[in-house]
Amino acid sequence: MSPLLSELTTMRLGGPAAAYAVATTTDELVALVRDADHRSQPVLLIGGGSNLVVGDAGFDGLVVRIATDGITIDNDTLTLAAGVHWDTAVAASLDAGLSGLEPLSGIPGLAGGTPIQNVGAYGALTSDYLQTVTVYDRDCGRVETWGPEQCGFGSHRQSVFKHSQRYIVLEVSFRLTRDRASRPITYDRLATMMDLPPGASAPAEAVRAAVLQLRAERGMVLDPADHDTWSVGSFFINPVLREVPGQAAACPQYPDPEGTKLSAAWLIQNAGFAPGYGQDWGRGTVTLSTKHTLAVTNRGGATTAEVMSFAAHIRDGVQQVFGVSLGPECDLVNCRFDETPDPIPDTLTHR
Repeated sequence: MSPLLSELTTMRLGGPAAAYAVATTTDELVALVRDADHRSQPVLLIGGGSNLVVGDAGFDGLVVRIATDGITIDNDTLTLAAGVHWDTAVAASLDAGLSGLEPLSGIPGLAGGTPIQNVGAYGALTSDYLQTVTVYDRDCGRVETWGPEQCGFGSHRQSVFKHSQRYIVLEVSFRLTRDRASRPITYDRLATMMDLPPGASAPAEAVRAAVLQLRAERGMVLDPADHDTWSVGSFFINPVLREVPGQAAACPQYPDPEGTKLSAAWLIQNAGFAPGYGQDWGRGTVTLSTKHTLAVTNRGGATTAEVMSFAAHIRDGVQQVFGVSLGPECDLVNCRFDETPDPIPDTLTHR
């Protein structure tokens, strides 16, 4: 029996799948997708479900959960099957005496998702360490191994994989440093928490512990009992603009290859949406996280349509105040902003 997509995503949203399979090996993953493509059957791949919002109607095609496994360490190279839980991989690298990934501790999802989002946190990016990525090209029907220069990294959180169905990440490898000390700590809040000057190093395990604490304080470490973690993490991406509107001049700004990156969190909060906003909006089942403004959260019993309407409400408020349009950082499947909430389906009322 196919599960509800709400059972496979961290935001706990989404209706049923028409068909469902679990891929436990790379060969099985490729075969499932290739066979579906030959039948012209739509395919939705789900890893940790931490960056995905699925519509209330579900998905009329084949949902494949990626559950491939395998961690290999060869000297300073860490190689991971796409289905390895990312934080397990970070812990394994530190246990083996390899440093570099410690700022990326606690990020939910699987290893295969890291190059798609060019996952980054606390001064580190996937692209800083990525050595190769093995992909299945659905258009050509080939398995290929790429270097980072082929991945299209550049502007904030971008890659050739993002919002594309063509490539499936099968395996990733990272070149790390054989050292128990961390890389220089460039993120000010992390350095301050560890009572270190910016640019200093520390034991990599201590950096990991501090990062996990910071993420937990912001509701960014998954906890079924904490509705602030019933989210996709950062729902809105930091906008990158060629020109910053005058009314947004006070927003924190960062250089980007495509222009200037603004802080979406600052824009949201200064447009009048404080942490926890939404308790009096609609049925109160969708709010911003009580810990920070970037996460849209399911407080229990929310529908995807309600989440989309709430996100559009936040987006429109920021646009009105600052002249900046926010877009989603997550993937939206069979849903979009500006949906009108439908009557709550009976099958979705007790999730």
